Amino acid sequence: MKNTTIKNVDAYLVAQPRNVRLILQRLRQTITSAAPDAEELISYQMPAYKYHGVLVYFAAFRNHIGFYPTSSGIAKFKKELSRYKTGKGSVQFPIDKPLPLPLIRKIVKYRVKENLDRGK
Repeated sequence: MKNTTIKNVDAYLVAQPRNVRLILQRLRQTITSAAPDAEELISYQMPAYKYHGVLVYFAAFRNHIGFYPTSSGIAKFKKELSRYKTGKGSVQFPIDKPLPLPLIRKIVKYRVKENLDRGK
């Protein structure tokens, strides 16, 4: 991504190479269908989704898509994410492999529930 003053997710996607844009569009659709009431915004210069707090972020890199479901999202799905490089609150999906969209959907739904439960 060349422009560091991205104002919204549409602009973020347009700034990506076509092949990456298509991957990110599928990721975006998966997130918004799993959390239809989430607010979509740019935070830390990457797409972010909030619903009663932060849900997830994502970003495009040269060789991977970074997905950031917070540390609890990584911990809860540790086994399912074991084939990917993970950090405390992040996972790297190789750009040359299909995204695990059903798993991403489960993670987003888990984060929605977690944020709602925390608010009670």
